[in-house]
Amino acid sequence: MRICYSDRYIVPLASTHPFPMPKYRLVRDRLLSEGSITYRHLIEPPLAADEDILLVHTPDYWSRCVKGELMTQEVRRIGFPWSEALVRRSRASVQGTIMAAKNALCDGVASNLAGGTHHAYPDHGEGYCVLNDIAIATRVLQRDGLAERIAVIDCDVHQGNGTAVIFKGDPDVFTFSIHGEKNFPSVKEQSTLDINLSDGVRDEEYLSILARHIPQILSEFKPELVFYQAGVDPFEGDRLGKLSLTIEGLRRRDEFVISSCRERGIPVVTTMGGGYAKDINDTVEAHCNTVRVALRTVTNGKCIYC
Repeated sequence: MRICYSDRYIVPLASTHPFPMPKYRLVRDRLLSEGSITYRHLIEPPLAADEDILLVHTPDYWSRCVKGELMTQEVRRIGFPWSEALVRRSRASVQGTIMAAKNALCDGVASNLAGGTHHAYPDHGEGYCVLNDIAIATRVLQRDGLAERIAVIDCDVHQGNGTAVIFKGDPDVFTFSIHGEKNFPSVKEQSTLDINLSDGVRDEEYLSILARHIPQILSEFKPELVFYQAGVDPFEGDRLGKLSLTIEGLRRRDEFVISSCRERGIPVVTTMGGGYAKDINDTVEAHCNTVRVALRTVTNGKCIYC
């Protein structure tokens, strides 16, 4: 199993900033230190090409991102201060998901230790998302003839609103989002299937909902590849989550989604998504579990990309 990671995923932020930027390196380091992975698993992505980014994002928005010409309110909506490092971070994260998708087509499963930036729309970013990596990767695969029918299973506590808009009306992309009804964004978009959860939902109720929907989506839609946005902010100790899943419940969620794909021979890509636990070690552990689960599902199979 190949895992994309780059130190470019991390940009300096003020100590008071609510986004836990160190989590990317901490996830990699924990997986390495415990022996779950070695450096041979890791691939460093280059920066995504403009031509790939422009498959999803408007030329005006992307040009102003690169040049640092976003308006103050646009930068505020994203939630990160603009910098050249932020542009590099966004490009690297996108390319990590593109590479992970191609690796999953080859190996059956792959991970990007970043990504899942599902709030980015074609013409603007928001909610700590500059570019929509899953949408760009989807369009790259379709353009290059590597996959046509693709499903996005988004389990972040916040609705994948940008992803929903990008693929609205596209019969070849199924967007599934299970999220907090009273959480960000305040105005929800229309995914192919949205599950709106009340505050405080716990493990068993959450997992039973997934069990009702995920197998049906995979069996009826028959995707050639699944992007799994494995945000860990449904955790009970998350500052922004409002749900009450345990770390074990999140692990069982990961196991169910990934194994449901693998049992049907569907390649699956994991991306990290959000996680804002009061103790960053809880966020790191939950993200690590996603990769640990994916590693356990690796099997030898026919390579359709390499």
